[in-house]
Amino acid sequence: MATQLPTREEIKAQYKWDLAAIYADDAAWEADIAAVREMLPAMQAYEGRLSEGPEVVAEFLVQLERIIYLVRKIHVYAHSSYAVDTTNQVAASKNARAIGLYAQTIGALAFAEPELLQIGPDTLQRWAEEEQSLAIYRHYFDTLARKAEHVRSPEVESLLGELQDPFRTASGIHGVLANADLVFEPARPSDPDAPERPVAQGTFSALETDPDRELRRTAFKSYADAHLAVKNTMATCMMTGVKQDVLVARTRRYGSALEAAVESNFVPTPVFHNVIDTFRRNLPIWHRYWDARRRALGYDELYPYDLQAPLRADKPNVPYEQAVEWILEGLAPLGEAYVAAARRGMLEENWVDVYPNVGKTAGAFSTGAPGTAPMILMSYSDDLFSLSTLAHELGHSMHSHLAWETQPIIYADYTIFVAEVASNLNQALVRQHLLATRPEPAFQIGLIEEAMANYFRYFFLMPTLARFELEIHERVERGEPLTADGLMALMAGLFSEGYGDQVVMDHDRVGITWAEFHTHLYYNFYVYQYTTGISAAHALAERITKGGPAEVEAYLTFLKTGGSSYPLDMLKLAGVDMTTPDPIQVAFDDLAGLVDRLDELLNQG
Repeated sequence: MATQLPTREEIKAQYKWDLAAIYADDAAWEADIAAVREMLPAMQAYEGRLSEGPEVVAEFLVQLERIIYLVRKIHVYAHSSYAVDTTNQVAASKNARAIGLYAQTIGALAFAEPELLQIGPDTLQRWAEEEQSLAIYRHYFDTLARKAEHVRSPEVESLLGELQDPFRTASGIHGVLANADLVFEPARPSDPDAPERPVAQGTFSALETDPDRELRRTAFKSYADAHLAVKNTMATCMMTGVKQDVLVARTRRYGSALEAAVESNFVPTPVFHNVIDTFRRNLPIWHRYWDARRRALGYDELYPYDLQAPLRADKPNVPYEQAVEWILEGLAPLGEAYVAAARRGMLEENWVDVYPNVGKTAGAFSTGAPGTAPMILMSYSDDLFSLSTLAHELGHSMHSHLAWETQPIIYADYTIFVAEVASNLNQALVRQHLLATRPEPAFQIGLIEEAMANYFRYFFLMPTLARFELEIHERVERGEPLTADGLMALMAGLFSEGYGDQVVMDHDRVGITWAEFHTHLYYNFYVYQYTTGISAAHALAERITKGGPAEVEAYLTFLKTGGSSYPLDMLKLAGVDMTTPDPIQVAFDDLAGLVDRLDELLNQG
């Protein structure tokens, strides 16, 4: 067992992103930056002219798409270089430059939407009928009409655009602390002769699922204590981020930060409250699961570091290449073209930056933009959990791949609300395939355990964080301060409710959990959508496995739609209605069934 992480240079090329596929070298990247800076004055020259007629609007929108294409490609290249090694100061500087350019561009073009709204929705739709080159913008014009009351004057919009860069400072500081500056004590195994294990953002997930309880305990302590050591700085960052959310919501004339976050994505606020209410009603399922876990592990008491402990010592080993093959088999119901594209991406085109290294960003994500591959960052650790994470991120990347292939730039991105559907559907299909084809009890338990871990994240952690997020925003809206101890007390209280009497609390180390989710909590009410996403995904996976070509085609059409329709409408066409709590409850029922099945298997063993 390696006692330290490899450096970036020690990772084999086949397991790393090929950023040269985006730009051959930094000189090519610099050339596009120069091109954007040259284009900005010409774009700003349209200010005050959009009302001249449909031809001028068409010219402007074509150029707008071109500059956004370049700015996003510039940012992906820089951010990807930085994400794989946050200790690389050259990459950090490039990333900061790309963020600054993006903010400058948004600020320079902020006049456009107020001017288009002054023209009037009816006139814009009539122009879209008269001018063929404007036809594709009908949905865009409709979205403008629907958010008209929240678009401010050109001066205010320009200021809000320019603020995007400095407003990232709080999350940026939090991220640098977490990814580059925190010092973690190594985790100690129960065997005093065994080597210590490094604790890092890229290794913590594997340590959480290790069979050695002492290793898990010391890893949990190390990870939490490192965050606790800087709790006041992180709390100040969090408070700043929430204040920014509230400021922007008020500036855009929303009733609250929650309303600004969900309704700007064309989702009614009751959908958020459906998640919270359904979660709270189903907490007894989680209490039952904790009890089953404790009995299965043979412990008198269950602690937070036991919640993802393997229930069997014979934890399946799944090398990366094997994971790829099983994933592709599981995705076969989605058709040969889907599977072929996924295979190329994972094995031939370097979509995946596979293994952990020193300085690599925590967690896993899919990134990219039109003009790049839909890239995946993860820290693969040869187990079923990493297999599931790979399937999940591949769902995001395939969603992006199909949308980018099908839609123009203006509709290339899907909304945040639907972002977690494709990822969780991939996991559901792969899990179903493996449950059906690997009948060995140990493997079955491992699969169900992985499923429960996924539910733990999306149906326990994320709703709990959503409750936390709502409360801290409402406190700031009431003029109340946010302190480290106050945030920790709130977080610990919410987890205590979720644990019931089945898990022994560690107040401070559980209470600091908010600081460990810096990549989530600065995205202003993002986390509830993990729960809606997995709910919609399971409903659609059931339709696909029980249906035929029509159901598959409806789902693929949903992926290809990108942002060219409204999220709830897209999901209804695919076959699920998220305006009701029913899909969320269906997923909780599935969760309850998994608890029952796991209990049966454990009793048999």
